[in-house]
Parts: sequence; structure tokens; C-alpha cells
Amino acid sequence: MGEMLKKIDKKHIAFIEKQHLFFIGTAGAEGTVNVSPKGMDTFRVVGPNAVVWLNHTGSGNETSAHVQENGRMTVMFCSFDKKPLILRLYGNAKVVHPRDSEWEEMIKLFDEFAGVRQFFKMNVDLVQTSCGYAVPFYKYKGERDSLLKWANNRGPDGIKDYWKEANQVSLDGKPTNILKNQ
Repeated sequence: MGEMLKKIDKKHIAFIEKQHLFFIGTAGAEGTVNVSPKGMDTFRVVGPNAVVWLNHTGSGNETSAHVQENGRMTVMFCSFDKKPLILRLYGNAKVVHPRDSEWEEMIKLFDEFAGVRQFFKMNVDLVQTSCGYAVPFYKYKGERDSLLKWANNRGPDGIKDYWKEANQVSLDGKPTNILKNQ
């Protein structure tokens, strides 16, 4: 049924590339545990033990606060079509902001998006698969364009204003450093 491996292999990459949805799990040392659904074309495997995902501006910024506190992250993909599978990536991540030297390297991995807030680069320590037999069938209908329309309508200055308003601290009051040195 399931496997536990030390690296991401070619069959895992093929599975990841077919998925339209993934989930990010993080937690600080104390406080709220966060699980966020993510979509769009925002995830890349960049090595057998490394992944990068582009994080759009959203209503909160829990993942950033948690990762800066302790780095722990879990990424989960699951199949909703005919072949069941759950794939989890466990490891430690770091936040990359537009002011960081790695930003230019990471932005090249993705199409241009308005409202990009940060990247997360994760070193994968464990790859786990499980059966996914209880995951229901769902049919993919397409991407929502709501977030991109919102970001394009706000523009860069409006997005930074939103970061000031809604993205500087987590639910538990931990800093996200979204606007540090900007």
C-alpha cells in the first residue's frame, strides 16, 4: 500500500505534475495549526529532495509565520481520479521574499502572476505514499480566475497596502516579515 522514501522519484514527479490541488500544513511551536489548499501552476520539484512553491497574496499569511519560526512543513497531494494515491512530502522550508537574493532564481520557474507574495523552498526529508482508497472522486473543471483578477485590479501598490492591512501577523500574532526592509 504505502511507501516511505528518502527522495522524490520520477513517478512521484509525474503524479505531482498531474495534480491541480495540493495542501500545505504548518504549525508554530504553539498556537494554531494551519492547512492551506493551493492550486494554479505554483509548484515545482527542483531536485530529488527539493521543491519550490509560489505563494500568492491571500487573506492570511500563516505559513510564512510558521516557517520562519521553525521551518516545518508538510505538502500533500491526493488523486481524485481513477487511480487512488496520497503523496506527502515532509521537510523544512524557508521563506523567500522579493528582497531576497534567491527571488530572481525562483521567479524564473513560473509564469508571471500579479500578487506573488513569497516563495517557499522546502528541503524534503521524507516522501510518503499511502493508498488514498477513501478519497472521493472529483472532476476538475478548471482554475478560478478570482485571485488573479483581484490582484490585477489592486495593482502592486494596492497589494502592498493589503499586506500592511492583513498579512503582517499570523492568527497567533507571530510576525510574517512580509514588509520587512521594504
